[in-house]
Amino acid sequence: MGNDFVLEEAAIESIQTAFKNNILSAEELVLGYLERIARYDKKGPKINSVLEINPDAISQARALDYERLTSGYRSKLHGIPILVKDNIETADKLHTSGGSMALKDVYSKKDAYIIEKLRKAGAIILGKTNMTEWASYMSENMPAGYSSRGGQVLNPYGLNRLSPGGSSSGSAAAVTCNFCLAAIGTETSSSIVNPSGYMGIIGIKPTVGLVSRSGIIPATNMQDTAGPMTRTVEDAAILLGILAGYDSEDPITIQSQSHGYTDYTRFLEKDGLKGARIGVPREYFYSDLPAEESEIMDNALAVMKENGAEIIDNLKIPYAKELKSKRVNLYEFKSDLNYYLSKLDSHIPVHSLTELIHYNKEHSKVMLKYGQSFLEYAEKTSGSLAEEEYLKSRIRHMTLSRNTIDDTISEKRLDALVFPGDKGAVLVNKAGYPMVTVPAGIQKDGKGLGVTFAAGAFKEPVLIKLAYAFEQHAKRRVPPPIFR
Repeated sequence: MGNDFVLEEAAIESIQTAFKNNILSAEELVLGYLERIARYDKKGPKINSVLEINPDAISQARALDYERLTSGYRSKLHGIPILVKDNIETADKLHTSGGSMALKDVYSKKDAYIIEKLRKAGAIILGKTNMTEWASYMSENMPAGYSSRGGQVLNPYGLNRLSPGGSSSGSAAAVTCNFCLAAIGTETSSSIVNPSGYMGIIGIKPTVGLVSRSGIIPATNMQDTAGPMTRTVEDAAILLGILAGYDSEDPITIQSQSHGYTDYTRFLEKDGLKGARIGVPREYFYSDLPAEESEIMDNALAVMKENGAEIIDNLKIPYAKELKSKRVNLYEFKSDLNYYLSKLDSHIPVHSLTELIHYNKEHSKVMLKYGQSFLEYAEKTSGSLAEEEYLKSRIRHMTLSRNTIDDTISEKRLDALVFPGDKGAVLVNKAGYPMVTVPAGIQKDGKGLGVTFAAGAFKEPVLIKLAYAFEQHAKRRVPPPIFR
């Protein structure tokens, strides 16, 4: 690696400048990240965020370096190493297992659509990140960040004390530890925003319909989406512009043709808080916050106000408690997972949820360390999505969540709602709406707290503007103590 280049806390634009000035090559960059993974993820503190390394990453970097010299660069992601969650298919020498040993031998024949887009943009798929098995739909007793295939992801801000957060915890830990420039996570209920907040990074959970889900192991089709996880809002905006787009295999993404952008960096405004009306739903979402978290949020709101935002405080969100339930998702989990597993090659030992449960019981010492209560509950459903409880709950939850958010924003003429960490995630995800999480502070025990901006469908431009302005003025990003 060039002597003049500092890898830690590097951002995409600084990397591209270093490439352009011949201070750094993509090959050197990949080697630099691999060295850090070897030193800190597999030895030393053993963060255990990276599940598998792409054996072709170095040769791909070398090829992209040659391409840059001979024919120019493809995009801002040219030569940029990215880690992706283990439930996202890659047509290479990496496995796609959803964290389960039952799928440890699965090689995908086709890239997920978002991986295809990343490759076309010149990104390097550096490897797969560890995750909570089956995206947290294995067992209520399973700790966040644990999988039978990868073991336990650690939170570098409190190695054996703090939870690493939701199922994209490996992606979050890898980003905050500077094992990559960026990572891709997935979210159903809070799996991007939760670990992003815990580990002091940026997480964007897009509107359902902006980013394709084809080629991603499903949890619930009504709420699943993939999104970027980075150390800066600018990098997240760059990545989102590449990920967004229509995919014929995921029909809901037709909406991205009229609501999506190929460049979200146009919405990066340092003065983006000026004149913004930001709603604070204190009741229910803030009421049980510990003192330290309340102080962090009050300081975050003060930063917004100091930089021109109008804070509309003490909002009430109707039906908030009712909409917290995740039970309805388990009906969709069985239907979606059965379809996905049925397409796997014959040598893979499971092709349905029934077979998965049986496999886990046969290999209980490895597979059932924390049980499989969620799988067993989902198995009790018909898998047809015809149950009266499911149909009534799904329609009611989706309608109520959307109307609640839309009506509140409209009535109070808001640009966004703001929540502590993932407190509003279940509500917002049931509506299929977007969120952006930005570091807001770190507590004495090391646990991070993000401030999460949320709004209506396809309001990513507004949220990115607000998040960027907050980030630039608050400057709350702090690397893990083991790297300071």
